Amino acid sequence: MLFRFVSLLTLASAAFAAPQPRAVAPPTGFSITSLGFSGTGCPANTAHYVLASDRSYVNVTFSKFYAEAGPSIPVSSNRRNCALTFGVKVPPGFTFGVASVDYRGYYQLDSKVTAAQQSIYYFQGQITQATARSNLVGPVAGKSCLRASYFYRDNFDLVSTVFAPCGASTVLNINGEVRVNNQDNTKGSGYLANDSLDTSLKQTLNFLWQTCK
Repeated sequence: MLFRFVSLLTLASAAFAAPQPRAVAPPTGFSITSLGFSGTGCPANTAHYVLASDRSYVNVTFSKFYAEAGPSIPVSSNRRNCALTFGVKVPPGFTFGVASVDYRGYYQLDSKVTAAQQSIYYFQGQITQATARSNLVGPVAGKSCLRASYFYRDNFDLVSTVFAPCGASTVLNINGEVRVNNQDNTKGSGYLANDSLDTSLKQTLNFLWQTCK
């Protein structure tokens, strides 16, 4: 499963106040300089990223970012969170935002058991942010090993995309969480994602680039 921001009123006002710049091809010189992570869903050495060679997206893969609920499962396992911080170097004259986010993984939910994923995105030092959320309701079971694959895409238009400062090194923050709840069927169980390598939770951030001054 994969993961994707602000005061929409503020951004909408800005959009009507001035013409919006057009998207451009990803520039050379952009790089991710660091990755920090913390939380119950991403212990040390369990989150990894790969930046596309054309700098149009980045994939983040987790091996411990999952939640589960059931009669014999402790409440502490119902929710897992992960805070990611990407240090990024942006070339002069350019800015970027996250245009869409893809989520992939696996899940299984008994009747009336629910699952939810949420991510909040913002750049360090900025007030504006964006929130993405998806919800699932059981019963859901896959044909193989009683699990189903999960895919969800969040798309952001120009008004609701949060952009980095123009031509400056900055930090992109992503605060995510996954939840599973069986309060409407206490005998039921379910999980979202998994901790095995073949059922990793995966998040793809697709970038939107613009020129700026």
